[in-house]
Amino acid sequence: MAGRPREFDRDAALAKARDAFWSRGYEGVSMADLVETLGIASARIYAAFGSKEKLFQEAVALYDEGEGGFATRALAEEPTAAEAIERSLREAVETYTRKGRPQGCMVVSAATNCAVENDSVREFLADYRRRRTASLVERLERAVAEGELRPDTDAQVLGDYYATVLHGLSVQARDGVSRKRLLATIPTAMLAILAATYP
Repeated sequence: MAGRPREFDRDAALAKARDAFWSRGYEGVSMADLVETLGIASARIYAAFGSKEKLFQEAVALYDEGEGGFATRALAEEPTAAEAIERSLREAVETYTRKGRPQGCMVVSAATNCAVENDSVREFLADYRRRRTASLVERLERAVAEGELRPDTDAQVLGDYYATVLHGLSVQARDGVSRKRLLATIPTAMLAILAATYP
């Protein structure tokens, strides 16, 4: 009697897909690559996840719950906006330069440019990045309201600036700039919020 087929571990498959997309981007990972990486037939991938795009969206959600959620956690957990920003920058560098892991931010690098047929993927990630920027702005607005930052502080400009720095850190890490060098940029980046902080 033949043995039963090995149970399909959906969570393990999703983690493997996340790392593939994180390393090579959405268009850089074909269905054939996914079949090889996940070790299951394409029919089972479609049955489990619906489509390559839906699998990618779930992979981004998994990234955001784990490694990629550092900014969300910092903004929620740190007592001041300045501490939240500093922690976000430091953990960004640590996450983007981890040995044996894909470099940079999955959401920044997975699909900045796409073929026309993948516009929905590009827009999905752009929307994700806009929401991340909005969360920074929201935390900075709260810091103004609570008196941590001066009332004339432009929270939108400051939030846009730190979103730009975070995206830049991802690109630099992807290009092989060392963790040490990237961490060394943080004190300079922090001058922007410190200038808006009451002495």
